Amino acid sequence: MERPAEFSLRPATDRPTVALTGDWTARMLGGAGAGLAETLDGLNNFIVDLTHVRRMDTAGAYAIVRAAGREFDLAKVEARPETLRLLEVVADAVKVEPEKRRDRAADRLTVRVGKGVVAFGKEFLDTMGFLGHLLVVLALSVVWLFTQPRRIRWPALVSTMERAGLDAIPVVAVTTFFIGAVVAFIGASMLRQFGAEVFAVELIGISMMREFNIVITAVLLAGRSASAFAAEIGSMKMNQEIDAMRVMGVDPFEALVLPRFVALVLTIPLLTFIATLSGLLGGIIVVWSTLDLGPAFVLQRIVDAVGPTHFWLALIKAPFMAGIIAGIGCRQGMEVGGDVESLGRRVTAAVVHAIFAIIVIDAAFALIYMELDV
Repeated sequence: MERPAEFSLRPATDRPTVALTGDWTARMLGGAGAGLAETLDGLNNFIVDLTHVRRMDTAGAYAIVRAAGREFDLAKVEARPETLRLLEVVADAVKVEPEKRRDRAADRLTVRVGKGVVAFGKEFLDTMGFLGHLLVVLALSVVWLFTQPRRIRWPALVSTMERAGLDAIPVVAVTTFFIGAVVAFIGASMLRQFGAEVFAVELIGISMMREFNIVITAVLLAGRSASAFAAEIGSMKMNQEIDAMRVMGVDPFEALVLPRFVALVLTIPLLTFIATLSGLLGGIIVVWSTLDLGPAFVLQRIVDAVGPTHFWLALIKAPFMAGIIAGIGCRQGMEVGGDVESLGRRVTAAVVHAIFAIIVIDAAFALIYMELDV
């Protein structure tokens, strides 16, 4: 017959004794554990007598250990060997506290740096794999151009050239027009202090023909075409259309990446030329209105003092920037997962990475031109 868990305190002058009786099990424990904790609260140097306890399980042992708190000591417990063993196991388990996570700034910084390095390494390897596949397809496309021209997807190429090139002419022209006007206005205002207003023409010509035409065009294409490429290919990836293409034996690089890559490389020289004309037009209008220098004089001075060399130096950079923009956009699209959140992240990454690559490429060419003294 089961008996409820009970206890009694036998006070003494030297060492008080707490005597437990009954069944200290989960079923018969009741409120004895809480009462024992209240009784032992503030009591020091006491003895726990368990010799009259009939049965005990881990719930009863835990109640005794928790009630004794820091004062619990097996040396102060009188009980049968099996009871002492159970109390020892429970007491050891209670003392094992989970290791507190060190929330120090240095640790968090180290973890973030480590994760960043690993992610960068994985991203680099994936990029090299994408680049290798793209180069193989480009080499094959050159062979197909002379041997199997029908294998090249001409409709997709022409359509992409129209969307990425011709449709971008208005925004490129308007943006570079205002850039040229701003450069001319700032140059005229600053050079007027030194009586060298006429050199504003050289400033406009060099800045627009060498740097701003290609950089502004590439940045606009990065925001317009790289994001579009990533979104288009990413949508197909989400809908498993790319997997279906692979099942049917169609290479996604040949069908999706190659037309976009070639289209952007072919159209960016045209956009750069239009950006140059628009930027020069904006600068000429500002110079004409503020410095009273006629368009004929400005154009003649640009031809004599600036020359076409700066334009050709800018045009050399165009295919490299177009290839980077198209490659980054298509690669990010290929990395899209199965959810919309992944699509959004990849489209954003395509724009950010493309703009960063444009700045790096422009800086690299600036160093090369400086070494070549051109």
